[in-house]
Amino acid sequence: MYDVIVIGARCAGSPAAMLFARQGYRVLLLEKARFPQDTLSSHYIHQPGVALLDRWGLLDELRAAGCQPIDHQSYEAPGVRLDGFSLPVDGHRTTYAPRRFVLDPILVAGAVASGVEFREACTVNDLLFEDDRVVGVRCTTPGGAEATERARLVVGADGMRSLVARKAGAPHVIEHPRMTCTYYSYWAGVPSHFELYERPGRWIGVIPTNDDLRLIMAYFPQSEFAEVRTAVEPAFLEAVRTTTPELYERMSAGRRVEQFYGTGHQENYFRKAHGPGWVLLGDAVHHKDSITARGITDAFIQAQSLTEHIGDGLHDDAALKAALKRYENDLSDTFLDFYQGALNVAELKPGGRAEMLRSLSGHQDLVDRYFSTLSGACSFDDFYNDQLLAVLDQS
Repeated sequence: MYDVIVIGARCAGSPAAMLFARQGYRVLLLEKARFPQDTLSSHYIHQPGVALLDRWGLLDELRAAGCQPIDHQSYEAPGVRLDGFSLPVDGHRTTYAPRRFVLDPILVAGAVASGVEFREACTVNDLLFEDDRVVGVRCTTPGGAEATERARLVVGADGMRSLVARKAGAPHVIEHPRMTCTYYSYWAGVPSHFELYERPGRWIGVIPTNDDLRLIMAYFPQSEFAEVRTAVEPAFLEAVRTTTPELYERMSAGRRVEQFYGTGHQENYFRKAHGPGWVLLGDAVHHKDSITARGITDAFIQAQSLTEHIGDGLHDDAALKAALKRYENDLSDTFLDFYQGALNVAELKPGGRAEMLRSLSGHQDLVDRYFSTLSGACSFDDFYNDQLLAVLDQS
């Protein structure tokens, strides 16, 4: 009998398991993959996520793994270019964009070092119910044996296609159509910082990652997915060439070192977050278009929120119910603005936003505060202050 079973050991599951274990709970962490294993990702960790890694004692390991530090960001759209960077969070301004086969094992190791029992290559097949309450899981071990494990709380950190959400009947409480499709790969010999380029119908991102490589991503409208997926490389190169010719020249002087990866299945939703004996975390509870690269950071924040709310109240029915309700309320309070912001960017219609951002030219403090709204270092309400309104009135 465990206190907590966490299903999924990536950016939401491993931190949650680690934090529960540090609270003194007996935790089982189950993962269907065998690490290290890559996965689709936008890689980037915003300042709040970096601050949490430091708080958890894992930031030095990430740095030691050779992930390039990032301290400069640029955004370019028709008629506007901004250079700057987000304000710090808890003293951390430098950010990172690690490969997932680097980051995820660091998170798992942090969980194991905290006392978590970790089983990889272990597939969860079903939830175990008693009197309409989830009391455990049925799984298949790496050796092919069927096993049943019981726990006070089952945490579904098992992604967009969450088995826990499906078996528990967690409905969508907010949902919007798919907006974009995206493809990316890795280039050597392409000097860059963190760069974003936009024009109508296209969005290009460049992010330094491990091994002196550059992750380069192209976003297309969802309506073009069927066409793009049949000829990814020419569509990708044409998107870069027509959006940012200067980057295209840098890419042409470098070399692509891996295949293209991508997806057209970027869902936009919030799910019901919890029920008797279960709770959802990470992409299982909330997913939005990856164009603003919020996934990893949001998963970290949710893991911290869930474990802090529960605290030492796991085995008190009333306290646990109240804690899960507070966690659910925090999801909408914390992420609804980011969700709407991602949908706005994913429309791939930069006209109105570019016009507003042109007004920030020459006001570096406002430029950095704008980048801070994307990172979470500054709220949208704080950004739209009297200073900004005065600048907009003058433009």
